[in-house]
Amino acid sequence: MPNTVSPNALPKTVRWAGALVTLQGLVAAGFAIVAVIRGATGHDQSVTNGYGFAAWVAILGGAVLAAGIALLTGRRWGRAIAVVAQLLLLPVAWSLLTDSHQVPLGVVLGVVVLGALGCLFSAPTSRWMAAEYGAYADEVSPEEGNPGADEPEEPRDKKG
Repeated sequence: MPNTVSPNALPKTVRWAGALVTLQGLVAAGFAIVAVIRGATGHDQSVTNGYGFAAWVAILGGAVLAAGIALLTGRRWGRAIAVVAQLLLLPVAWSLLTDSHQVPLGVVLGVVVLGALGCLFSAPTSRWMAAEYGAYADEVSPEEGNPGADEPEEPRDKKG
């Protein structure tokens, strides 16, 4: 089966998640560019190496950006990377809200992360993901029963 679907068949939740994750990847790419510029202009690098930080952020941000674009274009593999990225960003948002005292940034990041997670785990997105594997369980008619079972289970008497 192909791993893509027509953009019209994509649930809105997948498109929204793809947009949010793509935005996160673009922000990470921006941080990588800023880190390279800061390193090249001679800013203090006693705490962290700007070039190493830029490489690290570019690799992770590139994966997140690729996942976002994959979701926007209907590729299911992007969801796994997007979910992991959101789960890793939750503690970052919490740290911004508490220890770092960057409440506005923490609120923005938290809203984006929770919104993306909500979209990634929503029912339409889950059905879209399951479509790769065949029919949905809720589409089985009562006459068909459970197609995976060999024989119907006999009712048990109350004695056991």
